Amino acid sequence: MRTSDFDFELPPELIAQHPAPKRDESRLLVLHRGESRLEHRRFRDLLEFLRPDDVLVLNNSRVIPARLRGINAKTGGKFEVFLLDENAPNDWWTMMRPGKNARIGTQIIFCDIDGKQCDVRATVVETNAEGHRRLQFSGTPEIRRELGRLGEVPLPPYIQRRDQLPEDKERYQTVFARTDGSVAAPTAGLHFTPELLEQIRARGVQICFITLHVGAGTFLGVKTESLADHKMHEERFELSEETANLINSVKNSDRRIIATGTTTVRVLETVAAQNNGKLVKNAGKTGIFIHPPFSFQIVDALLTNFHLPCSTLLMLVSAFAAPGEIRGRETILQAYAEAIRERYRFFSYGDAMLIL
Repeated sequence: MRTSDFDFELPPELIAQHPAPKRDESRLLVLHRGESRLEHRRFRDLLEFLRPDDVLVLNNSRVIPARLRGINAKTGGKFEVFLLDENAPNDWWTMMRPGKNARIGTQIIFCDIDGKQCDVRATVVETNAEGHRRLQFSGTPEIRRELGRLGEVPLPPYIQRRDQLPEDKERYQTVFARTDGSVAAPTAGLHFTPELLEQIRARGVQICFITLHVGAGTFLGVKTESLADHKMHEERFELSEETANLINSVKNSDRRIIATGTTTVRVLETVAAQNNGKLVKNAGKTGIFIHPPFSFQIVDALLTNFHLPCSTLLMLVSAFAAPGEIRGRETILQAYAEAIRERYRFFSYGDAMLIL
């Protein structure tokens, strides 16, 4: 398939710049894929579509304050540093702006969130083909410990606000986030409240967790003409024995596995592909690229947000709309056209979609 097959016209004003007033007040578009039928609901209505003994799988990765500010120790020029991937304590791959001024050997002095210079520094030690810079930090035993005073919430680049809002720090984080590591939120989980999770459990639904640390690659569109030529970014994940055993037991029955977010789908289907359809305790990186046609081995229903044109996320949900076939693209684009007509909000701070 071609990348252009997944293009559509998205009015810029539908890319949500602010979170909904309350998490569960987002809208929910329900796609019954077997009937090609749509329902317009609210996120809190999710309860009506869950059955007792369903298993809801959530990504518990926690967003770190990955956006840092610094100055060039030699010239005084300003840098914005976005942490991407940790190689070892104080050794990170980063995106830097302006990258042209961050040559190997450049030293950066970091500032705290009030703009004051501090004792944390870094040196550019390597660059790669993507234009990323590898930084070696100093002045601290571990840069992770300093992120609370130096780092800002890493809002996505399509949120066109000059300044962060006080509520961003809390709202760009799921209520069940536990394990530090993401540089972008697993956004399908942003709609849940503690009260809604308790109501879901009370309904007899079992909730379990995976961890996938979302990387900045999630923001990147596919730039190759053919999907076959696209190289997917890799992201770190962990699947516990408890979650693996629960899902394996469910797959031998008529109970459903409901994945919250494309990140959750990628973990479950990655491990299943490596183990003949079974899940086992696992940790590592996944670079799985799910697009039509794709046959899913684990996931029965998907809760997700609305995604941008030509994104790998849109391709994944298109595959899920018609597993093993290519017609899911048309199904999703028709659903998206309806969402646009009804003024649904797209992407991280946007509304949600449930595919059954």
